[in-house]
Amino acid sequence: MDSSNVLSDDEYDVISNPGSRSLESSIADFHFEAREPPAFRDAQERFETTRWTASEIQLYVRKGLGLSDSIQATSFDNKRIRIYVDGIFDGLDVSDALKLRQAKLAFPSVHLMVGVFSDQALQMHNHSSNRPEIERAELVRHCRWIDEVVKDAPWELTPKFLTDKSIDFVAIDEGTSIDPNCDKARVLAYDELKKHGKIIRTRRTLGLAPKQTQVSCNPSGRATPTLSSSRTDAPDFIGHVDIYGIGY
Repeated sequence: MDSSNVLSDDEYDVISNPGSRSLESSIADFHFEAREPPAFRDAQERFETTRWTASEIQLYVRKGLGLSDSIQATSFDNKRIRIYVDGIFDGLDVSDALKLRQAKLAFPSVHLMVGVFSDQALQMHNHSSNRPEIERAELVRHCRWIDEVVKDAPWELTPKFLTDKSIDFVAIDEGTSIDPNCDKARVLAYDELKKHGKIIRTRRTLGLAPKQTQVSCNPSGRATPTLSSSRTDAPDFIGHVDIYGIGY
């Protein structure tokens, strides 16, 4: 045996007994940026948002923030921007994934935080979910774009919450302010954050398949229609909402 390949006692101790370092700290040593596989051609043809490059997404965000000055824009390029997205995420679908992609690529360096509403919050605000919060949060955690999951996310965002979490911007889909499926209290909270320049817009993904109705049997044997997807769509937007016009 080649003695040069044998670990010394000190080297072995570092591996077997890392001391006070946390698991997260150790894992951080091996952090790497995941490569994004290219979108399939049929997906690119159907979903415009799959075709957007990081540069195009960043240009869109800068225009939405009114950062026409290159010096202003550069100030965001030189630091890690903390962006927040919230939702129910009862069955992560294509529109969710592409929204998170846009949020993650909104600036050259982004720490993406995603808030998941609790079961209690949904019940309090007359919303339902097919999956408990523990499953929804775990599902979200495995999305490639996400850096941090916030459980029991606040239903209405406040400037204080953003300050406490060191959040720079909240990403919401264009047209949210005119989407009847978006809770009005949440819209008003977004309006307040917009006044403080804390909102960035993501493009809504069009062309999603409608929900399919399936028939299942309940314990009594009676046929009951169920939905194969928990996604709740806004009205069928035939085109993007102009970020310089109505809605945001």
